[in-house]
Amino acid sequence: MTVGRIIRGDDCVAEGAAWLAGREARFARALEVVGPLPLRLRPDGFGQLLSAIVSQQVSVASARAIWARLDGAGMVTPGAVAGAGEEALRALGLSRQKAAYACALAEAGIDFNALREMPTDGVIRQLVAVKGIGVWTAEIYTMFSLGRADVFAPGDLALQEGARMLFALKERPKEKALRTMAEDWSPWRSVAARILWAYYHVEKNREGVA
Repeated sequence: MTVGRIIRGDDCVAEGAAWLAGREARFARALEVVGPLPLRLRPDGFGQLLSAIVSQQVSVASARAIWARLDGAGMVTPGAVAGAGEEALRALGLSRQKAAYACALAEAGIDFNALREMPTDGVIRQLVAVKGIGVWTAEIYTMFSLGRADVFAPGDLALQEGARMLFALKERPKEKALRTMAEDWSPWRSVAARILWAYYHVEKNREGVA
């Protein structure tokens, strides 16, 4: 199994969007509504996953404040986090559970450079083996930090709702159903996700105006 196509810039996203629009008329209609899609690429590495743990179930403002304290204390590398221990992390604002997750990630010994060359299924298996890293986080990391073009995150509620609205479904599809549905969008499932997220936000904003 190979790594597959890597999204490196806006041209890649545009290519995927054109392919999807040609395959599915509803994607073409969505693209007319949402306009150019965002690239959404992020850095890879320990810090990105630690940030994902920090952000779980808290507001954006709270996550930023906690991250600023961690960063200011130099607690954003595996060595620093493992050496500090859970109590020091809690003193910087992490809950007991998240402090444990952060230490588990630091002690997992993930070779982040090796992940870049690893097939997507392998990346996800390795990440979810770490306490505190779920499938959604692993898929989002693979999609945006590694730039994989053919990854989807069907457990994402906004993707489920976006699919419901765009495809005029009676109810929001569950994770398993949406994963099956997304198979038709391979090899550009990451771009399909970008379309659905964008469409979801446009429609929600429209509802807000109404």
